[in-house]
Amino acid sequence: KGIDSEDLEVREKCREELRKAAVDWGVMHLVNHGIPEELTGRVKAAGEGFFGQPIEEKEKYANDQVAGNVQGYGSKLANNASGQLEWEDYFFHCIFPEDKTDLSIWPKTPSDYIAATREYAKQLRALATKVLAVLSLGLGLEEGRLEKEVGGMEELLLQMKINYYPKCPQPELALGVEAHTDVSALTFILHNMVPGLQLFYQGKWVTAKCVPNSIIVHVGDTVEILSNGKYKSILHRGVVNREKVRLSWAVFCEPPKDKILLQPLPETVSEAEPPRFPPRTFAQHIKHNLF
Repeated sequence: KGIDSEDLEVREKCREELRKAAVDWGVMHLVNHGIPEELTGRVKAAGEGFFGQPIEEKEKYANDQVAGNVQGYGSKLANNASGQLEWEDYFFHCIFPEDKTDLSIWPKTPSDYIAATREYAKQLRALATKVLAVLSLGLGLEEGRLEKEVGGMEELLLQMKINYYPKCPQPELALGVEAHTDVSALTFILHNMVPGLQLFYQGKWVTAKCVPNSIIVHVGDTVEILSNGKYKSILHRGVVNREKVRLSWAVFCEPPKDKILLQPLPETVSEAEPPRFPPRTFAQHIKHNLF
């Protein structure tokens, strides 16, 4: 809660740490983030409950990727470019703004799933505003600027992806998720305290520590582009575990697909620092990233 502290010194120190992490790593653990542990506990229990059901129950929510319908339950078992197996089950759905959510595809069991996830989405959206404000100020902009540039309350979409990585007897042959950067503006991640997130930092893979009651925040490509590369979107991957099932709850804060042209903000560009990214819509950026 330091970023809103009444105490100017505490507030500045906390904001400075957040800015530094965004510049240096592009990823950080947020502690004392103001979202009650009771609520994150309910979100986790609901997700664990869903994945603990028999496969035929989960299949009722199956998505249809071929038809372009990505929301719902899916399973990924595929060889990646380096011949390793990617192995994960997941559930993907839009959780905010409420008018853009489709409750008909949200799990009905556990019974708390919808209530817990809705409340979490609201509180996380407020947290996103705070983080974007600090990052805006860090670029010398007004605090509402980055939020406005990514669509504001009406248009910034929060998409949740619950990843379920089964125990893997030979983890060296499998990866949960292969190396990628997030295309989002910000990504917020909860997990079940089983390590597995790895970050590519200064030329090598580093395994992220598990910090109790923290939320991991990634700077995504969208903010990297708007800041003209001053904030980093770090390459990361998920690894599976031999002994334990690993679960993570990732919420991607995404600008609207076609309404906004993403490009370095004029204030971040100078003769010494020309624009490092061409103007693209979010949809074009995703496409560019896939090839």
